[in-house]
Amino acid sequence: MLKTKEKRRKKATKETIADAAVKLFHMYGYHGTSVRAIAEEAGVNAALVSYYFGGKQGLLEHLMETFYEGYLHVIDVTVMRCEKLEAGTAELLYSLAENLIRYQLEHFYIALFVHREVTTDSTLVRELMSTYLMKEKFMFETIFETGKANGELYPLPIDLLTLQYRNMIIMPFLQPLYLRQVHTLEPTEEVFLHRYLGMVSDWVHHIHAH
Repeated sequence: MLKTKEKRRKKATKETIADAAVKLFHMYGYHGTSVRAIAEEAGVNAALVSYYFGGKQGLLEHLMETFYEGYLHVIDVTVMRCEKLEAGTAELLYSLAENLIRYQLEHFYIALFVHREVTTDSTLVRELMSTYLMKEKFMFETIFETGKANGELYPLPIDLLTLQYRNMIIMPFLQPLYLRQVHTLEPTEEVFLHRYLGMVSDWVHHIHAH
């Protein structure tokens, strides 16, 4: 019982530190955030950042890897569910887009930070691309290739379809300030999500060979 309570306490502390880092990284960037600031935001001793994550770099890696692990899990679950229901390619593409967008909304600030961070060139970003983003690309391309082979999609270039599809999924989390300040749109509101998913649905049916 004591060991279980201790595990829960450590897990809660680790999550508190991670949440504090997400908030500060989003507000001030990785380089503009100190370990001391993270500890103060989390209400813990600064030494615990090193204890749980091995330092700020380890914390950064943990956040980004956790985000992409969850992101790819959404893809796996959605594909398996649609295959079980024998859904067509159009239904799969729409369901996958909706689920991935909702996942990013649930992890809004880390999604903003991760997408911003992967635009920079670093060893970590290259590793994330080879580990996670290449798998994302493979899974998206497989869906499009299968749809084309089954005669469900128009014979359009797979690489460009994949780029367009992915860009629709991550766009609201790439430029939230632009959406708010220039278009007066709030990407976290259900009204915006409903309209945006309607556009995604139109795109999916546009490439679908009726």
